[in-house]
Amino acid sequence: MTETGGGFKRNRAEPRDDGLQEGVPMTQSREERPGTVTYEGDFATLAFERHLDHPIEVVWDAITNPEHLARWYMTKARLEARAGGRIDYVSGISRFHVTGKILRGDPPRVYEHEWNVEPREYLPHGERSVVRWELTPDGDGRILRITHRHLTQQTARGFVAGTHAFLDRLEDELDGRPLTNWVKRVDELRPVYGVPW
Repeated sequence: MTETGGGFKRNRAEPRDDGLQEGVPMTQSREERPGTVTYEGDFATLAFERHLDHPIEVVWDAITNPEHLARWYMTKARLEARAGGRIDYVSGISRFHVTGKILRGDPPRVYEHEWNVEPREYLPHGERSVVRWELTPDGDGRILRITHRHLTQQTARGFVAGTHAFLDRLEDELDGRPLTNWVKRVDELRPVYGVPW
């Protein structure tokens, strides 16, 4: 297993708000909080952590309410945010159709769901993975931990900068700021994660 913090290292043995419109440019003073990519065999896990200065109910609403998800996550969402419920997303610029069962719904603390995508041009084998959103107290705010596990390595490399950019947009949404331009932010973040494309 190899873990990286904001960059990629591999073991030698390891084989429409559409984000296109102009947004507020990122300032140099905004803290960089790179995620990690952990490889295990043919698969990988993305992990991110953000401190959010908002009540837990407000953050929970932002990550489970279709109205909020449409803005910051660029996702048309139908979901039942409870254990045993279902998600049906059309997500991001690539318009991935994501479906899955909600594996754990413990409002307002844990929301874990399958992230299943059928094969398509950029995902020739599809994806069968799991996303977990977890909120824990931290002083006056909350720590949001998000993990996306059991991704293929290729998908993890392609998603890490995009996930980071989505979390920047989540912070914008919560803080009432104009949303960061997702495409530009991904381009800025690719070098942080060693992603050339």
